[in-house]
Formats: sequence, structure tokens, C-alpha cells
Amino acid sequence: MADLRPSEAGSGLTAGHSPSRRPVVAVIDGQGGGFGVAIIKELRASFGDALEIWAVGTNSTATTAMMKARANRGATGENAARVSLPRADAVMGPIAVTWPNAMMGEITPALAAAVTGCQAPKVLIPLSQEGITLAGFTSEPLPHLVADAIRHLALIAYNTE
Repeated sequence: MADLRPSEAGSGLTAGHSPSRRPVVAVIDGQGGGFGVAIIKELRASFGDALEIWAVGTNSTATTAMMKARANRGATGENAARVSLPRADAVMGPIAVTWPNAMMGEITPALAAAVTGCQAPKVLIPLSQEGITLAGFTSEPLPHLVADAIRHLALIAYNTE
């Protein structure tokens, strides 16, 4: 299991953290929260309790599902995203959270701006139901895409630049 606790080098997600503060990964999702649940379960399997996971749902159903998957904290809606995401060390979710009016309108323009405008590194899963094709990406099952997203988060966490 990887360890994302602050290191002496203080790099990646842990830069500037005190040893008592765990890195925060905000997981954002909408509709039923299935993507977020898959991400949170894999984060817990890979990193245990070394991370603090915040569930940011576009609706209460998504937030509740992500909380049941063992997120530490949860909040719902556009304002929750605008307030929480700038405080996170990394953001994860489906790529559609960056597209205004995606997810049957759940992604408001302000919510998409909150995601894309926060300074935290973002690891987004390129799976979409929006009629948008992302060239260069192969069609993989969700568990494979989530595993790849977790690998990318680990690369960010251990970045020593």
C-alpha cells in the first residue's frame, strides 16, 4: 500500500504540510455518485487512512453514496465545491465535472469554474455520457480507469520537483 503521509522532503501533495495534517483529496461527482464511490473505494484500498477524503456531490444522493464509501467529510452543491476545492491538495472525479451543463444540467457553469479554477492538481477520469468523444483515449472499463487515476495521484503525491 502506498503511503501519502507527509515526508521529510515535503513534496507533491505533502508540500508545506505539518506531519499531523493528512493530505486532502476532494472527490467530486454527481447523479448517483457511482464514479465518486469507485474512486473513494480505490483510494482507501491503495492509501488507507493516509489521506483525508472529502466527498463533494452535486446532489445529496451523490454525497451520501460517497460518504458510505468512507469519505471523511461530505458537502453538497455548487457553493460546497467553491469553498472546499481550493482547500484540497488534489481533486478527482469524472472529466464531465469541468463541462458546464453536463450530467443533465447538474454541473452549473460556476461549479465547472470552481473545479477548473482551483489550484490543486486535478486527476479526471475521461468517461463521459455527454456525447463527447475524447480522441486518443481508449475505451476501458471504469475499474481500469480508476486504477489509472490512482496511479496518477500517486505520481503527483511523490513529485519531488
